[in-house]
Amino acid sequence: MAHPLHVTIEKNIMVSMRDGVRLATDVYRSGNQTGKVPAILLRTPYDKGAAERSAMAMRWADAGYACVVQDCRGRFLSDGVFKLGQNEAEDGFDTVEWIAAQPWCTGKVGTIGTSYMAWVQSALATLNPPHLACMWVHEGIANPYKESLRQGGAFELRWMGWALYGAQTDPHLTDEQRQTLQTVDLRDWLRPRLPLAGESPLAMAPNMEEWYLEYLTQGVEGGPLDYRGINIEGHYAEHADVPSVYSGGWYDSYTRATIRNWAALSQTKHSPPHLVMGPWTHGSNEPGLTYAGNVDFGSDAAIDYFELRRQWFDYWLKGKGDDPLPRVRYFLMGGGIGSVNEAGRLDHGGAWRAAEMWPPSEAAPQTLYGQLDGSLREKAEERVGVLGFISDPDHPVPTIGGNISFLKYLRPRAREFEALVPVLDRLEFVSPIGGQDQTTYPGLFGAEPPYGPLNLRRDVVSFVSEPLREDLTIVGPISVDITVSADTRDFDITAKLVDWYPPTSQWPAGFALNITDGILRMRFRDGFDREAVYSPGTPTTITVECYPTANRFVRGHRVRLDIAGSNFPRFDVNPNTGSRLGDMQRSVIAHPVIHLGPDTPVRLNVMVIP
Repeated sequence: MAHPLHVTIEKNIMVSMRDGVRLATDVYRSGNQTGKVPAILLRTPYDKGAAERSAMAMRWADAGYACVVQDCRGRFLSDGVFKLGQNEAEDGFDTVEWIAAQPWCTGKVGTIGTSYMAWVQSALATLNPPHLACMWVHEGIANPYKESLRQGGAFELRWMGWALYGAQTDPHLTDEQRQTLQTVDLRDWLRPRLPLAGESPLAMAPNMEEWYLEYLTQGVEGGPLDYRGINIEGHYAEHADVPSVYSGGWYDSYTRATIRNWAALSQTKHSPPHLVMGPWTHGSNEPGLTYAGNVDFGSDAAIDYFELRRQWFDYWLKGKGDDPLPRVRYFLMGGGIGSVNEAGRLDHGGAWRAAEMWPPSEAAPQTLYGQLDGSLREKAEERVGVLGFISDPDHPVPTIGGNISFLKYLRPRAREFEALVPVLDRLEFVSPIGGQDQTTYPGLFGAEPPYGPLNLRRDVVSFVSEPLREDLTIVGPISVDITVSADTRDFDITAKLVDWYPPTSQWPAGFALNITDGILRMRFRDGFDREAVYSPGTPTTITVECYPTANRFVRGHRVRLDIAGSNFPRFDVNPNTGSRLGDMQRSVIAHPVIHLGPDTPVRLNVMVIP
């Protein structure tokens, strides 16, 4: 089939994998091309024939590549059964080698893709295909225990949304079953007490329900989360040594995973890896935006994502031009005037920077200390005392923005129009994403009256600095050391870093901008190789790892650290009973206590640059 841009498309080539399962594959090539060309591979669980992917593939073909787009195993037109993360390494390896053997290919294959389409790149790279030449991995997984599937032991509930989407588009179901599932609203099932096997509509798609429940209840190393296609960090030694780019966003669900992959491969491989970190939320279109959530970063924030990748692949696959990237390119958020733009977003500002390492070589460690009076200072608290709060599983702290992806429900449509709009294009976020003012309001999922600033709730403890006398530029990893106890057998501790603007007429309490956050489930305080029993009432020092970031807190702003026991629905709610993971049939209210003093400081650990 010829396209007006002189692109020839071969549709639905059924490529056999090593176990005989056949995967539906489309090949896009320029009709003007007479010789062999390098190939770009995209493997997807989101329908290879979707308009967005087809348009992208034609652009690559028009740029002088053979673009190969393939449905993952068990998805859309491919044979087999889908299980998140399984078979992707082997299927990817076999596909790369099939491409290289085609008469139109030079033998050089590069890979692209975002999110799960980034997962599958890293998965195949752990098997080191001989003809894999280079990779651009945008927002992909590294270690499912530390982030991406679970974080600090807590389960990311976006995977419930993903499993439901998978069921709504499951090719193994009948049209009637899929249509029934497409009437399901995720918000009706997204509750602190999650449904058991057979209790939710996922039961209509047994393979989707099976992997979702397996991952929900698995948090200890050595189980299904160690699949090669999920735990990339566990297979770094075998990973292909090829030029690569790891790109992501400060408000993406894979922020830390992106940097983790880049850092590890920088140290263990010879081929040059690049790191690109923008102010983005999750997705392949987001690099072209200037905003994340309710915050705008200025016109310079947006990049021509396709053109940047084309130049990079031209260099590594065709030997044309120069490598367009420094070793590290990151967006430093902050520095805006704080006004409201025409779209109603806060002008937070920012600028791109280049570096040779991450964190930048000029970054130095700095610690801010929480105080008994709720302040945040450069010296540790000298007095001894405690600050307490509650953690009620039936009334968790609601999620307002942050690093969220695919926590979405299906927007209802009139039955006669459903077939005209793909399921993926009808999805809407359950909770707001990206940068948001940390204030609840009517209509916010999980919020209850009285509405208002999160830091005024009795289930949140805040430590707040004085207005800054000069800019404070934080760039790099963030962690919080804190000594806590509680009256229950298990509980969660969350930490959130906030850039708190001065009050204005638009925001009388000041815009409290979430910069990054983290969570730790107490049973995993000693790592993920086992669950450590907690003895109620025992003061225990823990470290909550937040996602890395780059933000300038400008003069007059305050630095705020919020501590709580939940962040729902971003993470599953801890019932505080010590029951097995995923068992939320019974819950109790926990009363965590923060212990402060010279020997038990609350430390906010950051890296700063001049």
